[in-house]
Parts: sequence; structure tokens; C-alpha cells
Amino acid sequence: MVKDIPMMEARRELTSLPERFGKEFGAVAVTRRGKPVLALMPWELYEAIVETLEIMGDEKLMAALRQGIKEAKEGKGIPWEKAKGNLGL
Repeated sequence: MVKDIPMMEARRELTSLPERFGKEFGAVAVTRRGKPVLALMPWELYEAIVETLEIMGDEKLMAALRQGIKEAKEGKGIPWEKAKGNLGL
């Protein structure tokens, strides 16, 4: 859920916004005249979005992901204990 906050309020309370919205909302839409003009979000969410976009933009990674999902649906996965053994854990 995205919370809206007017630009003037955001400007006045900028330093308190992380504590105020960071845990409750994923992002805050800063509005001007009732229309969203800026998104504020916790840094971790920003990094996750950027990483997701990088992965989605990499054809080889996406092909491997699709193949892995297909194999999992077909029950072709490796049991966890065997995988741990293969990794030496």
C-alpha cells in the first residue's frame, strides 16, 4: 500500500519520513496538487527493485530462472540434503 503525502508536508517533515513511513508502507507518493510527482521508499526496497530490473534485463539469467521454475513444477528438483552435500555443507 502506498501512502500519499503532499509536497509541502514532505518538505516540512523530510527528516522524519523514514521513521514515519519506512516500516508501515513500502513507498510514499509525494503529491503536488493531488497528483503523484515523487516516490520515497526505504533504501532496501530501492535496491531490491534495481536488482530485480537488472535480473529481468539479463536474457541468460531469465532463461535460467524460467528453466528452474519449469523443472521445479515437474518435480525435477534436488532434495535439500543432497544439495547441501554437493556444496560441502
